[in-house]
Amino acid sequence: MSDLTTRYMGLTLKSPLVASASPLCESAENIVKLEDQGVAAVVLPSLFEEQLVLESLRVDADLERGSDSFPESLNFLPDLHTYNLGPDGYLELIRSAKARVSIPVIASLNGVTSGGWIEYAKLMQDAGADAIELNIYSIATDPMQSGDTVEKGYLDLVSRIKKGVRVPVAVKLSPFFSAPANFSKRLCEAGADGLVLFNRFYQPDFDIEDREVVPSLVLSRPEELLLRLHWVAILYGHVDADLGVTGGVHSAQDVVKCIMAGAKVACMTSALLRNGAQHAGRVVTALNNWLDEHEYASVAEMCGSMSYNAVPDPTAYERGNYMKVLGSYTL
Repeated sequence: MSDLTTRYMGLTLKSPLVASASPLCESAENIVKLEDQGVAAVVLPSLFEEQLVLESLRVDADLERGSDSFPESLNFLPDLHTYNLGPDGYLELIRSAKARVSIPVIASLNGVTSGGWIEYAKLMQDAGADAIELNIYSIATDPMQSGDTVEKGYLDLVSRIKKGVRVPVAVKLSPFFSAPANFSKRLCEAGADGLVLFNRFYQPDFDIEDREVVPSLVLSRPEELLLRLHWVAILYGHVDADLGVTGGVHSAQDVVKCIMAGAKVACMTSALLRNGAQHAGRVVTALNNWLDEHEYASVAEMCGSMSYNAVPDPTAYERGNYMKVLGSYTL
């Protein structure tokens, strides 16, 4: 039997399969089920910066002020008191999960400013989190804000949090940076231990009858994996941080692709939501079988074997592939 062990941000994982943030990771009971099915680590749902602001400044009344006069304003922001567990419940989830499972539990913070993050990151660490994932989910909509300003803000956030905690820190990125390779390198210089590619932006839809912007959540599809493979394969060997893939991981074959591109872990969400925790068990079994059939002694042996530096024709990762793909379609 092949060795599925991998090392991610200094943590030893029994396989590359990680359950990323979803409702399945909101209770210790579910996390136990995921561990039983072979999941090697879990990432808890993100605690949002807005929740910390609400907790510390008690601005809920200000957010709701005027809603009686303008009913449509009720849809501007969610009820932050009831979104997931809230700050106190989040710490309790970390403690209860760590008391019941042996796999790493990774806490997640979502936001873009320093604020109370540094102190709360310490509280997560003290509650038992094995690592912290910074989910910098933000869209720069201010025309006066430059890309350089946005990047400097993120780098400062990573640097300050990294200096404030002892546990590893990963950064979950969006694909919308003008120079992802350069920015990834600078994140590593700021202290990031891991880079997770890529965040999925949930775009709202338009209700054209009521003229409202409405939330729309669509689970990932396997073809979304291609963008992640592309950039992990480019970054492998050029950044010091360990790489992870999230978005489009549905099968054991997808996990193999992630590892061959250069990732240490493959994070799964949508497939688990569709098929339940038992799907993880099937994926781990199939992964083991695939390695045995292809005579790989370990996951580490194939890591990066399809990266930019390892393939005979690296132009497939660059502009040359664009024309080949366009020319490959036949009527």
